Amino acid sequence: MADSRQGRLACVWLLAGSVVATQAFAQGSRIDLAGEWAARVHEDAVYRGAGGLLGDYTGLPINAAARQMAESWDADVLSQPERMAQAWPAVYAMRGEGPNIRISEVRDPVSEQLLALRLVGVFGRSDRTIWVDGRAHPSHFAEYTWDGFSTGTFHDGRLTVTTTHMKMGVLQKVGVYASPYAVMTEEFFLHGDLLTMVSIVEDPIYLEEPLVRSQSWVRNPGQTVGPVMPWESVDELAGKEVGWVPHYPLGTKHTEPAEQFKLPFEATQGGAATTYPEYQRTIERWRAAGGGK
Repeated sequence: MADSRQGRLACVWLLAGSVVATQAFAQGSRIDLAGEWAARVHEDAVYRGAGGLLGDYTGLPINAAARQMAESWDADVLSQPERMAQAWPAVYAMRGEGPNIRISEVRDPVSEQLLALRLVGVFGRSDRTIWVDGRAHPSHFAEYTWDGFSTGTFHDGRLTVTTTHMKMGVLQKVGVYASPYAVMTEEFFLHGDLLTMVSIVEDPIYLEEPLVRSQSWVRNPGQTVGPVMPWESVDELAGKEVGWVPHYPLGTKHTEPAEQFKLPFEATQGGAATTYPEYQRTIERWRAAGGGK
């Protein structure tokens, strides 16, 4: 009996030592992300603000299911009382409306070991916790939230974050959505006072290939980060019946982006093939044949 108890204790100490060693290794090459960061928005400003034109799915490797849903999407849906206080999911939160963010450390009050990073300031204050203490992701039956469940590891001068358990929500504000089965991998790295994050979103339901995008911030101590404040639903569009759901009929084709930018309609419809540089030849052949005139 005594030998058995000692053996179990030895296993406990071995496992504890292994966890501490793993955490020490993971945090040994960590970068200091704590502070306040101001968003830098450039050529993709329209997609991070108002959202672009309906039917503009350029640069998005979406499949037919995602496209069909986007074609029927109407921005008035955001005026429904149940959606007015809706936050962005983590797959879009780091892009939408900036955002200016604050990153702070969460440490064990006794050991001072770094447990997590808190990232606040995203639209709807769907603030994120990035666990860096080696814990596993929960089961598929756990709750799905706007911020999801994020774990991170430090290595090679960057922070790699994996996020699961996100609610279904927009990838781009033209009706293109990510499903709850989406998984996002983010790479955070520093260059002086510049912070860059490259995100890779994989979704077996709505994407043909991973969607890769990047965001950047500059260190800006003392900036204004969105304060915590309650949201209240109001009647924005009077006279609508209970249960009203704004939408376009299935099969609607939004041609305005193609007409405005003088592109072939197919080029505005997204899909993996349209995201590669080689697709430019398709557009050139279309123009050579008299398209866009």
